Amino acid sequence: MAPMTRARALTEVPDDLTVRYYEQRASAGLIVTEGAPISQEGTGYLFTPGLYTDEQVAGWRRVTDAVRRRDGRIFAQLWHVGRASHVSLQADGAPPVSASAKASGDTAFAYQEDGTPGRVVASTPRALRADEIPRVAADFAAAAVNANAAGFHGVELHAATQYLFETFLNAEVNDRTDRYGGGNVADRIRFTLEVVDAVVEQLGADRVGIRLSPFSTVGSMPVDPKQEETYLALSRELAARDLAYVHYIDTSIFLPEDDGGALTRQVRALLHAVRQELGDTPLVLAGGLTQESATELIDSGLIDLAAFGRPYISNPDLVERFHGGVPLATPDPATFFGGDATGYVDYPVATEAVPVGSK
Repeated sequence: MAPMTRARALTEVPDDLTVRYYEQRASAGLIVTEGAPISQEGTGYLFTPGLYTDEQVAGWRRVTDAVRRRDGRIFAQLWHVGRASHVSLQADGAPPVSASAKASGDTAFAYQEDGTPGRVVASTPRALRADEIPRVAADFAAAAVNANAAGFHGVELHAATQYLFETFLNAEVNDRTDRYGGGNVADRIRFTLEVVDAVVEQLGADRVGIRLSPFSTVGSMPVDPKQEETYLALSRELAARDLAYVHYIDTSIFLPEDDGGALTRQVRALLHAVRQELGDTPLVLAGGLTQESATELIDSGLIDLAAFGRPYISNPDLVERFHGGVPLATPDPATFFGGDATGYVDYPVATEAVPVGSK
């Protein structure tokens, strides 16, 4: 089950609905949670349950206990949104931080001028100083320790789709001139690798994954002509660290249907090269997959695991439906983000679905 922001935790602490949502989907081979902010600074969306307070750890412990009771496996996705935030979410109204001071022009889910929740233009960020980067890496490491205390089997670093890591990786956004700058590939990937190493030191490499999104323009990210160079170099370094997995997302699912095909072809072509660089490190793919396309990609050896997002919203028993050949229910996009139990924990299972392992 792929990570999906649902913005339902009204106090930023996992609650009864959070527990029910993940427990319903525990038959997934692996659940990767919605992005859990590692700090207040890393928050860009209201009502997202973090992993930086004792109350949040206790709340997530209820989630992992529920998933474990159903023999499930669950990783926490660790999240710092970078520039995709708003001053109303930051301590003392401070600007968000990023690799550079370039604004995205995209939106955050924050407080509007009248104090009500809603979509607002993300605030102009400030560039992190080089001497601040160890502190951010330490925040990720602390969140990983919290994830362990909360009972997660492991963590996934959210290094995809416009957020903090990607602003360092993207040569068009990263205009730094220091050792984390965009001038060469070793410097562009340095921040990502330092965070990976800090988290691995706490949990061990076999409990750490990372999510990446080459060619993505989500969040008004500019097209980067150096992406192939960047992601192949990053893949070589990640392979040397022997992580639990590397998780790519094909973001064509967020584009108009007519525009998505070219992006999918770009991602698949890159994955063939990435596959060679990663060696034995498991490769995961998400983004618009079907049971048939996922099976084909796994059988071909291009990927090791297929991740499903939106199908899991409306099919908590997705595995059983696949196993039994039962048609999938269609999710309601109006209830994807924010709200109450409606469209969150009220999708029924298919009674005719065949439980996994049954004959």
